[in-house]
Parts: sequence; C-alpha cells; structure tokens
Amino acid sequence: MTPRTLTRAALAGLAAAALFGTAACGSGFDDSAKDTKQSSGPANLQIMIGSSGDAETKAVQDAVAKWASSSGNTATVTPAQDLTQQLGQALAGGTPPDVFYVDASRFADYASVGALEPYGDKVSNKDDFYESLRNTFTYDGKLYCAPKDFSTLALEINTDLWAKAGLTDADVPTTWDQLTAASQKIKAKGMVALALGDTRDRIGAFMVQNGGWLMSKDGKQPTADTPENLQALQYVKGLLTNGYAKFPKQLDAGWSGEAFGKGKAVMTIEGNWIKGALKNDFPNVKYKVVPLPAGPKGQGTLSFTQCWGIAAKSKFKDQAIKFVEAMTAGDQQIAFANAFGVMPSRQSVRDQYTSAFPADKPFIDGAAYAQGPVNAPKMDSVLRDLESGLQGLANGDPKSILANFDKNAKAALGG
Repeated sequence: MTPRTLTRAALAGLAAAALFGTAACGSGFDDSAKDTKQSSGPANLQIMIGSSGDAETKAVQDAVAKWASSSGNTATVTPAQDLTQQLGQALAGGTPPDVFYVDASRFADYASVGALEPYGDKVSNKDDFYESLRNTFTYDGKLYCAPKDFSTLALEINTDLWAKAGLTDADVPTTWDQLTAASQKIKAKGMVALALGDTRDRIGAFMVQNGGWLMSKDGKQPTADTPENLQALQYVKGLLTNGYAKFPKQLDAGWSGEAFGKGKAVMTIEGNWIKGALKNDFPNVKYKVVPLPAGPKGQGTLSFTQCWGIAAKSKFKDQAIKFVEAMTAGDQQIAFANAFGVMPSRQSVRDQYTSAFPADKPFIDGAAYAQGPVNAPKMDSVLRDLESGLQGLANGDPKSILANFDKNAKAALGG
C-alpha cells in the first residue's frame, strides 16, 4: 500500500497463524464472544492504532481525549510498533483492545474467525461511506466495521520531464493506447516513461481497468484466470519488455515514489501518500496528478483503507460503537485530513475535502471505480506466490501466473 507497509507480507504470517491456530482449538472466538458480559457504565476503552507518524498519533489522541471528556468515558490510545503482529497476538491471546485499526488486507482473516464484532449496520448513516469501502469491509453479507479513511492510485507526471520529452497537456494519457503512445515518445528521448511497483497493489489496477480482478465480489471464488486479466497482464508485460515501464529495483529505488522523486522516470502510479514523501525527500520536483488511464472496459483503480474494528470480546461494545461514530463523523474526518493527509471515507464531506485539497481530486474521484484488496482469509502464501510471479512478469507467462493463483487460492479456501 504505502512505503511503510512494504513488509506487510513478511509480517502477516505470524498473526494469521496465531489467529487460525486459536480458532482451530476449542470454540474459537464466536462462542466466547457471546458470553462476554457487557458493561453499561462508563467505559475504559483500550484503543490500538498503527500510526503513520507523530502527526497522526497526536491527532488521534486529541480526538480520543475530546470524546472521552464529553462522553464521561476514559480511553487509552496505544500506537503499535507493529500493528499486524501486536494485534494478532492480542486477539489470539484473548486480551484484545476494544477498538483498533484493521487494514483491509487483514480484514477477512479477523472476520472469518469471529474476532470482530459485526457492528457496521448500527452506525448512523452507514450508506454515506463510499460503496467500494463498504464492500471492502463486508464479510458473509455483513458490514463489520466503519471505514476510517482511504486512498487510491492515480498517475503522477513530472511536468519538467514531460516537457523535456516534447509532450504537452494534450498528450496526458487517458487510455492504454495513449499511455503507450506517450511512453514511446518518452523512450525516444532516452528516458523511462513509467516507474511501476512490482506488486498486485499496483499491477492489479490494470486488471480492474479491463473488467477483471483476482476474486469474486463475495470473496468465495478466485477469478484470476480470465481473458480480461490475461489481456491486462499482457499489456503490462508489453510496457516492461519495450522498456516503457521499469520496476523500482531496476531504477535503483526502494519504491516507485523514490524513483519518481529522483527523476528516473517521467511518470509513476502511486497513492496520495506520495505527496508527503515528495515534499519531505524531493521538495523541488514539480508534478501533477491525473486519473489512471482507462482500459478497454473503462476506468479502474485500487483502494487502500482501514476500518475501526471492535473486538468481539470487548465488554464495552455499545460505548465502542459511539466512539467509532465520533471518529468517523464528517467534521472529525476533515480534522484528521488536515492533520495527517488522509481522505475522508464519508461522501458527505467530499466537496469540503476537495475544496481544501484540490490537487487530490483525482484520488478521491477514484472511489467511484476502485477495487479493494483481496477479501478472503488464509491467502498470505497465495498472494506471496502471486507477487513472485508478477516480479518476473517481463520474462514470464501471464497465463501461468493467473492459473497458479486460482489453483493456490482454491486450495487455501478449502477447494
């Protein structure tokens, strides 16, 4: 998702193993959660977050203190050093925090073993959350938790290098064909057109643009091995083999944003987190953000989001829901946006947000055609295998990569 989540796959196995190990022995989460005695008095909420930095930590602590003071409850915020590991251990050990960040990529693992309270339908005006975000946090037909905020992918263009390649605003690509045409002109000037992350979290956007994706909407069936996805990977392979696109490691960079910041590529595909990275590390780079080029089936992007999870074992579920409502209120979401750059998950404050951050309009517009992460449990090893295949896409067989995913996913999901 972002530079700070590049090690996600390496960390996920421990938490998943702990969770599924617990669910396999004894009654798992569901039965014990039903027996959790609820407290109707003032709550002492334990809240665990995975913070992006000091600005986010302070903003959340301030909001929590304000809520506690006005509601008569108390609350303690714990910024996790490693949210995936610490949360997984706490859930598996039976002592989870009451409320915590849940990344979309981990959501199905937690929901599938009964670790989460499915409170989504109890939140006021739940339809105000973007539909793509609600879908991301729906499991077995239930909306489990309220989306906290989100980000999407867009196309960033280095305007100085764009002009150096002899390109104008008229050349900004809105389709795959136009992306190819612009890339040809850039390559002819001796430059790399596109720095592209070598993961499903970037390449997957091309599948969505061609009407495809890796899993069915309900997360029950793998859907990778389709003509739509094959055409998408063949297109990306063409970008790579023609030298139009290069992976970050080919450009001596840790991620695409670094390659873009160093001027090693004219374009990149990243989320709105690139703003802070460029401002901090490459403040002199001039660039603009535009929507991703549409594929044969239309516009498509990927969304990355977290929700406010409530533990099924919490003794303060009613108070926790009220807390989440306060954290996801429109004015509070705008306050978080101003504090640490996230995009609000509620549609009702979209215009307010884009007025304050007009350059982010392509990102927030992407919510209308965004696809969330793979929404099935037990998929860590399957996704790692997919990543390995995508990293070798330039010399690999797209059909085999997709077929392997379907085979491995079916096995992980029990056939």
